[in-house]
Amino acid sequence: MKTIRLRLGKERSLLRRHPWVFDGAIAKGSADAGETVRVESHEGAFLAWAAYSPASKIRARVWSFDESQRIDDSFLIAAVSSSVRARSRFDIESDGVRLVHGESDGLPGLIVDRYGDTLVAQFLSSGAERWKGVLADALLAATGLNKLYERSDASGRALEGLPELTGWLRGSGPVDLVLQEHGWKLAVNIETGHKTGFYLDQRDSRKRFADYAQRLKFQRVLNCYCYTGGFTVAALTGGAAHVTSIDSSGPAIEKAAANVALNGFAPDRVAFMDADVNACLRQFATEGRTFDAIVLDPPKFAPTVTHAERAARAYKDINRLAFKILAPGGVLFTYSCSGGVSADLFHKIVASAGIDAQVDGYITERMGGAPDHPMTINFPEGEYLKGLVVMRK
Repeated sequence: MKTIRLRLGKERSLLRRHPWVFDGAIAKGSADAGETVRVESHEGAFLAWAAYSPASKIRARVWSFDESQRIDDSFLIAAVSSSVRARSRFDIESDGVRLVHGESDGLPGLIVDRYGDTLVAQFLSSGAERWKGVLADALLAATGLNKLYERSDASGRALEGLPELTGWLRGSGPVDLVLQEHGWKLAVNIETGHKTGFYLDQRDSRKRFADYAQRLKFQRVLNCYCYTGGFTVAALTGGAAHVTSIDSSGPAIEKAAANVALNGFAPDRVAFMDADVNACLRQFATEGRTFDAIVLDPPKFAPTVTHAERAARAYKDINRLAFKILAPGGVLFTYSCSGGVSADLFHKIVASAGIDAQVDGYITERMGGAPDHPMTINFPEGEYLKGLVVMRK
C-alpha cells in the first residue's frame, strides 16, 4: 500500500474527519489515479485510507478513517447498500430519489439518482472511476434494478484529469422518463438534462412554493431561470392564476411548456420568455410590473470560494431587481447553489439587495436541499444549496 505523508500541522482537518486532503497539505508520496493510499501525519501516525488523484487540487478523498478497514469490493458494496437503505428513512414524496450523495454517504465522487426503474450515476473522482464496475454492480444489487445510465460529463471530471463519459453502463432503456413528484408530473431526459437529468434537490422547495400559492392565492407569479418548469408547475398546482417563466435556453422553455401541458393546465395561465433574466427584471421594473411571488433559482455563480466576490455581485443584482418588482405582501423564494457562497454570506447578500431596493421583509423560512441530498456533521461543504423565503412588508 502506498503512503502519503502530510506537512506538519496539516492533519487537523482529518482528525475532525473531514474527507479531503488538498495538494498543498502533502509533504511526500504519490500514487496512480484512484489508487488507495495510506494517509499519515507528519510524525507517521495513521489518519485515513483515501483515493489518490494526481491531477486534482483535492489530492486525496477519504474512504475510511478506520486503520483496520480494507478498501475492497466488500467495503464498497456495504457502503452502497447502507446509502440506499438510508433513503427509506427519509420522507420523500417522489419516485425520483438521490441514492448516493458523494462524501456525505462515504462514497466520494459518486452521485446516483433513481428515476423510477432507472438509475443515473456520475463518477466524478478518480477513486469512483477506478472502482466503477464494482460500484455499478453494487447499485443494481442494492436496488434490484437492471438499468444504469452514466452521466459522467460534469465539469468536475476535467479537474480530476478524467474524460467525459455518457451512455448506458448496465442494461438499456428509454432516456425520456416521467417523474412523479408530490401532486404533479415532470418529464425528464437523463441523456441531456442538467446534472443527472433534473434538479431533485429542489423537490421540497417546489412543494413549499405550491403550499404558499394555495394559501396566499397568488395571482401573478414570476419564475426566473425556470429550466423545465418545476416551480411553474408547482405554482399552478397550488392555484396560481398566472405564471411568467423566463430562461435563456430555448429547449428548456419548450420542455417547461410541455410539463405544463403534461399536468393538464390551460396554456393561457402561463407565459414563457426565452430571454436574459437580468434584462427582463430591469424591463419589468421600468414598466412598473409587479408580481405576488418570484422565484430566483439561478445557475451556480461561484463554484469555489475564490469566485465568491464576483458571485456576490451577481446575486445581489438579481435580488435587488426582484425586490423592486415584488408587490407589498408578496413572497420571494431566492436561492444559491454555489458551494463557494455560504448560507451566512447569502443572507447578507439578500439583505444588502433589499436595502438598495429600499425594501424590507420577513424571512419566513430558510431552505436547503431535500433530505436525500444530505449535509453531514463532518462535511459542511455538502450544504451547497441554500435559500430564503422573504415576505415583503
